[in-house]
Amino acid sequence: MLLPFTKMHGLGNDFIVLDLISTPVELNEALIRSLSDRHFGIGFDQLLIIEAPTEPDIDFNYRIYNCDGSEVEHCGNGARCFARFVLDKGLTQKHTLHVKTKCGKIVLHIKDNGDVTVDMGPPNFDPAALPFHAAPAQKYCRTISDNGEQQEVEFYCASMGNPHAVIVVDNVDTTPVKEIGAALGAHPDFPQGVNVGFMEIIDRQTIKLRVFERGAGETLACGTGACAAFACGHAAGLLDTQVCAHLTGGDLTLTWEGGDNSILMHGPAVSVFEGQIDINKILD
Repeated sequence: MLLPFTKMHGLGNDFIVLDLISTPVELNEALIRSLSDRHFGIGFDQLLIIEAPTEPDIDFNYRIYNCDGSEVEHCGNGARCFARFVLDKGLTQKHTLHVKTKCGKIVLHIKDNGDVTVDMGPPNFDPAALPFHAAPAQKYCRTISDNGEQQEVEFYCASMGNPHAVIVVDNVDTTPVKEIGAALGAHPDFPQGVNVGFMEIIDRQTIKLRVFERGAGETLACGTGACAAFACGHAAGLLDTQVCAHLTGGDLTLTWEGGDNSILMHGPAVSVFEGQIDINKILD
């Protein structure tokens, strides 16, 4: 079977997008892992699925899978690519979309220049929302094993529909992101794993960020990770209500007035190429 796909990226966080309304296909972990292979498949950080709406006030259903085949709750960079895809493909004429994800409903606003603003909803600092086995607090500390040595790591926690731990560091470029991210992400107090962000605060309006994602490793950009880092920094009094987040793949603008207000994330979404792949061959 030939499966049409579109390769896209948001600040280097790359995806393939599948329109399962036009081309229904049965997905499984083995197929997703094969598609994600950067040598023998197409290659991507996440797979984005477009499905018909299941509720009257929703325009589309939107599902996200990591390259290891696991389904995840939310992806901010993917949401921007999703919005551009359905508009560019003529699946909608709307520039404001209401979309249902595994974590709930989100609103996407497509700008005239092609950039997309995503209403990410409010952050949730309750550790049970991640889930994280801890009493509510502003900052947490856990012992991890890094290169065979035990060390304590301090971090903040927030859910953006998916779980994030945020570590404030002096220099993101010299921080061992892979080692600490993998160790903290596998800590038993995070029974479903956790995305680990490493935030360097430049000033009250500017941060640098690297994120080690569940099921994907470090990516060039993580939209929900940027929102979580910003929310934790703002709630701790370290950041203002709007910041520019410098990620490895580019910049996002984030705005949050605090409390139950939504975080607004603004950034680009780019189509790279389109193609078809014989899914029977890559599973041989």
